[in-house]
This record gives sequence, C-alpha cells and structure tokens, in this order.
Amino acid sequence: MNEGEVLDRSVSKVEVTGLEARHYDLLMNVITGGTYPFFIRRVVRDMHVQPQDHILILGSGTGRNACLMHRYLSAEGRIVGLDIGEEMLTQARRRCQGMSNVTFEQRRAEAELPYQGDFDRVFMSFVLHGFVQEDRLRIVRNAYRTLKPGGALQILDYAHFDPARSGWLIRTIFGRLECPLAADFARRDWEAILGARGFGRFEAQHYYFGYVRLLTAHKVSGSAD
Repeated sequence: MNEGEVLDRSVSKVEVTGLEARHYDLLMNVITGGTYPFFIRRVVRDMHVQPQDHILILGSGTGRNACLMHRYLSAEGRIVGLDIGEEMLTQARRRCQGMSNVTFEQRRAEAELPYQGDFDRVFMSFVLHGFVQEDRLRIVRNAYRTLKPGGALQILDYAHFDPARSGWLIRTIFGRLECPLAADFARRDWEAILGARGFGRFEAQHYYFGYVRLLTAHKVSGSAD
C-alpha cells in the first residue's frame, strides 16, 4: 500500500465511547493478560522524561499515562493531554486531580492546535494507527509545530512489519479485533516518513515480542510539510 493511499475514515476506531470508554483500563488489562500495567510503566521509564519537561499527549484517554509521567516531573514540568471523548476526559481529570501541572483539553489531534514550539515531548499511545494516512500526516505536522527544536515525538504503537505474513495470533488480532488501518500503519516505514518531515535521531524500544515499539524521533530541521 502506497503512502498516499487513503482508507475510508469509517473504519477508524480511534474514538472510544460508551461502555468501552468507561471500562477502558480494565479492557486493556484483560486483553494483555494482565501485563498492561507493567508494560506501560516500563514504557514511561523508557521515555526518559526529565523533571522540567513540558509534555503534550495526543489522545490522553483515561489519564493513566499522564499520571505515570507526572511522577518524573518537578514543579517546573507540565503535561497537557488532548482527547476528543467527554467520557475519557472526565476519567482523566478525576484520576489526575490534585496535580496542578497536569491539564486536559478537548481537541482533535489532527485539527490545527494552538501551540507553537511549546513542548519538549509529544507522546501518543496506540493512537496514530487508528487514523487514515492523510490524518496521520496532519498529526505529524502538528507534533512538529508544537515541539521545541530538538524536542522528541514519541509514538507507542505497532512496530514495522506485515501482519499478513505474521503468525496465526497476530493475523487473528489484526483480522478480527483491529480495524484495517492498523495493518496499514504497521506496513509503513515510519522512520522514512518522519525523516522526510523534519525528524531524525531515531531510537526504538520494542515490546511484546517485537510487535510493539516506542519510536522516538527528534525534531531536527526542515519542515513537517
């Protein structure tokens, strides 16, 4: 599938609502066989958050990740989480209440954002794969614009592989549980895509037998357009 090819937005599952939203953390724990809490703590540790970091989370969900990152911040650091779901935002605000340097806003990650060079890190967790490629590139442009020079875009999502050529379990997950956009995302070379849009100095940490990775890309030069 070519980078410019666009799948129908109707197959996206990026917006979580209703029962799934209210029990999202429990579902993640069940789906991963109880490993998710340990996994996400390791990921946040691998991010190397610094005490004074300003972090933008695109798709902040229930606030679970924001609260974990907050442990690494000093009073000078801050976290801004964006999400489109009222139910998710309500949970996030409740979970992180009392953390004065953690705030949540209702905004779409692919829409124009009111930030310019304000953040040291932009983080996404299993968000980018749920968009069509056109919208993914809009999100990448937003991340580039919101980052300070040298800042890090950190994408926790599927690694680079072809699900159709993987084992039975992976084929089943992508064929029955995930939307078609997930397989499309995994087949793309995201280092090349990001490298053509002003990012470089790539680092990757892999999890779950190499099928999931934390890809870190630094804002180095050029343009995200």
